[in-house]
Amino acid sequence: MRRMRGRAVWGAVLVLGAVTVVPAAAAEVPEADLSYHGYAVLDRGRMEVRLSPRNHGPGDVTDATVRLRWSAPLAAEPQPLPDRCARTGERSVVCRTGPLAADTLAERIALGVALRDRPAEVTLEVDTVWAGGSVDRNRANDRQQVLVLDTGDAYAF
Repeated sequence: MRRMRGRAVWGAVLVLGAVTVVPAAAAEVPEADLSYHGYAVLDRGRMEVRLSPRNHGPGDVTDATVRLRWSAPLAAEPQPLPDRCARTGERSVVCRTGPLAADTLAERIALGVALRDRPAEVTLEVDTVWAGGSVDRNRANDRQQVLVLDTGDAYAF
């Protein structure tokens, strides 16, 4: 019986040590609600995308990363992208939003890409990859999907 008491006391000491090591404030994660709205135009195999990131709050976001993914592959040749954007695969590009204060729009992201084989239509998916360490409990408005036909018309999302 003496051994069991020793183990029980030792376990209590470990729990107390863990509680004192982790400050309560460190466990709190900031909350933000990101969304993206804009438009896409497909004309003879070239897609132009304009989107505005928005943070509905309640907290600020130091920076976030939005991914644009096409159902058709991007053309193989090197394509100039804005400084804050990078190609991440055969069909995708990621872009930094920059700081997003609560209840504000960030600077608009504008980019154009050439698609391989000039498709007649393409689906563009837009979603958040990283929210600067914030939690977004409403993921429905930061995931957009739009079908864009090769008509030269703007399709809003």
